[in-house]
Amino acid sequence: MSDNNEQANQTEATSTILGDAINEFAPTDEQTTVESQVDLTTFQNRIAELEGQVKEAKEAHARANADAYNARNRMEQETEKAKKFALERFVKDLLDTVDNLERAIDNSQAENDPVLEGVKLTHKSLLSVLEKYGVQVVNPESEDFNADLHEAVGIDPNAQSGKVGQVLQKGYTLHERLLRPAMVRVGQ
Repeated sequence: MSDNNEQANQTEATSTILGDAINEFAPTDEQTTVESQVDLTTFQNRIAELEGQVKEAKEAHARANADAYNARNRMEQETEKAKKFALERFVKDLLDTVDNLERAIDNSQAENDPVLEGVKLTHKSLLSVLEKYGVQVVNPESEDFNADLHEAVGIDPNAQSGKVGQVLQKGYTLHERLLRPAMVRVGQ
């Protein structure tokens, strides 16, 4: 039994020591909270600063997206424009051929000449191909003079004032852009 008593005494002593240690570190009504060494306004200022940086980054990202979108649209428009007017130089060179065919038709002597019929068909075919690709003829006979589409090279005494009298050379547009102005004589 003495062993049991000894164990009981040791257990009681251990409990007492532990109880005293717990009571020593446990807060009491007399103890107050420890004052913090951390300044809360510093953290609030830092948070505000970081929020500002996030806002600036978002705005910069939005601007970059808008710039990229605008650049892509400009490139698409320029590509479309380049496609639309890629034929411009080629068409200008073909206009001399059209003029020569028209001169041949106008200066022909024979009415039922098969060669003349061939020239007329060739002229008509060439004009239809040009029209297919957006080329339009500017033939302003008896219309009001328009300096944007016509080039006055003389005066026509038989035409009304401000009206186109004689058309010396037809003009042409490609997708509503002037390729060559019509050379005309205008009434005085």
